[in-house]
Amino acid sequence: MPASPGPGRPVENFTLPGGVLDGDDTFVRREYRLDERRGAPLVLAFYPGDDTSVCTRQLCSYSSGLETFTELGAEVWGISPQDVDSHEAFARRYGLRIPLLADTDRTVARAFGIAAPGIGLRRAVFLIAPDGTLHWKHVSLLGATFQPVRTLARELAALKV
Repeated sequence: MPASPGPGRPVENFTLPGGVLDGDDTFVRREYRLDERRGAPLVLAFYPGDDTSVCTRQLCSYSSGLETFTELGAEVWGISPQDVDSHEAFARRYGLRIPLLADTDRTVARAFGIAAPGIGLRRAVFLIAPDGTLHWKHVSLLGATFQPVRTLARELAALKV
């Protein structure tokens, strides 16, 4: 398994299908490309599965904290191995307002060094700086907890210093 990118290193571009609930509760599907976020920070939140207890708490937390991320100029993308139909049902069930991307073959998880047998991928968060380099990461060993919005906000704020 490849090692995850290190801080200060460029992050390889990727494209994944996904979607997001818009203000009218329409789930808008499209392709998401990492390089489309150049010039602004991006939070990549890898999670093992839709509708699981810890993942649901994590994604609900990030969705309800969306204003904090927006104030820091950042967007949050949730990435897991489920398909876009599963993501749409998950987003609708919990009113999630962040894009959910489908890494069904785990190509992106492998590129980030977080693919894991049995669970698909390790819970991990990667903060991508506006220049496309990795600013900060946290890869969970057990995945029973997640990084809170305040921790991510602190790290995003450090980008502006």
